[in-house]
Order: sequence, then structure tokens, then C-alpha cells
Amino acid sequence: MGGGRRSRGRALVSRGTAPLPAHLEGLLLVDKPAGMTSHDVVSRCRRIVGSRRVGHAGTLDPAATGVLVLGTGRGTRLLTHLVGHDKEYRATVRLGESTVTDDAEGEVLGRADASHVTAEALEAAVARLRGSLQQVPSAVSAVKVDGRRAYARVRAGEDVRLPPRPVTVSRFDVLAVHRPPVPQVGAGLPVLDVDVEVECSAGTYVRALARDLGADLGVGGHLTALRRTRSGPFRSGDTRSLEELAAEPRALSLAQAAHLLFPVRRLSAAEATDVGHGRPLELREEAPGSPTAAIGPDGELLALLHAAGGRARPLLALPRAEPAPATG
Repeated sequence: MGGGRRSRGRALVSRGTAPLPAHLEGLLLVDKPAGMTSHDVVSRCRRIVGSRRVGHAGTLDPAATGVLVLGTGRGTRLLTHLVGHDKEYRATVRLGESTVTDDAEGEVLGRADASHVTAEALEAAVARLRGSLQQVPSAVSAVKVDGRRAYARVRAGEDVRLPPRPVTVSRFDVLAVHRPPVPQVGAGLPVLDVDVEVECSAGTYVRALARDLGADLGVGGHLTALRRTRSGPFRSGDTRSLEELAAEPRALSLAQAAHLLFPVRRLSAAEATDVGHGRPLELREEAPGSPTAAIGPDGELLALLHAAGGRARPLLALPRAEPAPATG
């Protein structure tokens, strides 16, 4: 799911035809509803903007909600620079039940009485899941094993064991603890529902955090709710629902997105011409490995620059496509 997602954030870009109107080209910040896959949201937004050139910058599981960043038109070319951003989530972990998917959608693997888990033991276990970790992704995920997705191997009955990978959990805080009535639980054993906030690096599985928290406490655990509240600089308050987008389609422009995502270099008319022809510029403050947004005199995003060979060179050019001439 998102940071606990079944497929890792990867820009999904489709080819388009005619250029999009300026107000539809850039980034769409969607409040993803529960019950839709990220690709479902992409498909809906393709219909809203009238173009197949729509993609996302990191998936959320169907049950998850929250910030889903989409690119439209030339905005799809920015997505590869967004997938590595850190994320924030609000989630609920159920202690006392483990599942095959590490969330509520999977078959229950085991149950245990969680009534003895104290606040002190919970906080100590949460603290052990902060910082730099070697995290084993959830078996039901899109991680590839010998060319096949792990979830496909699990569904085929295989015993999938994924290698750990480095992630960083900058914040893992307990917000509240609830003890649901025992009859709510399948085996009649007391469980503990823990509301948490997580801030983590891209590629972190929040589902796996729930699993590992339950394992550390000896009772098992899985995720029952997940909402992504931030992706990079974009927060829940910046998003719109699909219904709102359909009623008033409008994207965050390329230039607006660039100011939020990258350091900015304002170009003179001569520099803008050079960048338009792919020529390097004199180096200012461009840093190796860190793109800088090149903004033209008209305020439009023209390219992303990077430092190479002592010059500021175009890393990604974003020429404005001209509408096709009318015929007939």
C-alpha cells in the first residue's frame, strides 16, 4: 500500500496524440478513493483530460486512500523525478492477527491474544522500527523474483521469500490505541488496533512495518487502514477528488510544479534559446545529481538542467508542442 504498496512507485506513461491545452498539462494531485487501483485512477483521468498521456508517480493499493500524483502531457516526463520522494502515511495496525498479504485483504495466517501488550512494550517495538532498516517486502507485492511478480508466485502456491532491502523510517509514532470488542475478531481472541503516523523513504512497505511490529511483539500484525497524507512536497490538502477534477479539470502547471520540486534558475532570452537548442549554459549553482528547473522569460518551464563537465546541461528538455493545424 503506497509506502506499503503492492507495486513500487514507477512512472506509468502512455503515448498521446494531440497536445493538451495548457490548463490540463502538468500534474494532477488526486485524493485516491478506496476500492480503486492506481491504474483505475489513471484511466479515469485520461477520460477527464481527453488524452492517454497520463501516468502516476507511485501506486497505492486499492484499499488505500490519499495523495496520488499523476502527470499529464509533458508532465508525464517529470514523473521519473518524483518516484523517489519520501512519503507520509496515517495507518491502523491490528495486533493479534497476521495475514498472507500483511493487510486486511489477505487470508488470516494466525491469531493470538494481544491483550497483554502494554503501552511500554508497544512503544519499544515501534522504536525498533525507526531509522535505517533492512526491510523484507511483503510477499504479495510487485517485486520481481526471477522475472515474475512476487504476488503471481504467491497466487500460484509458491513459498516466496524476498531479500531485504534498505529503507528509512524517519518517523513512526503511535497516535492512539483501541481495544475492539472480542466478538469482532474471528477466533474470539482480543486484538489491539493501533493508529500510527509514518514518515518513510520511497519503497518502504507500511504493510511490512505492521507485520514486523506484530512479529516483534509475538502476536502477529497486519494493516487494516492506510492513507497517504504526503508525497514529496504534495499534501492531502493539495489534492482534489475525481469528482472535483471531472467538474473542473485543471492541472498544476509545469512551472508551478517545478517551483515546488526543484531549485529554479531563471533564464535570459539568450539562455532560453540556447537551452531550446540543447546547448549547455555557464554553470551557476547547479549541483551534480540534483536537477534544476530552467524557467524562461515568459515563466514557462523549458528544461531540467544538471551539472556535467563544468557546464549546466539540459537533462530533460520540455519543448512546447504546437497544436496541429486545422484542416478542412
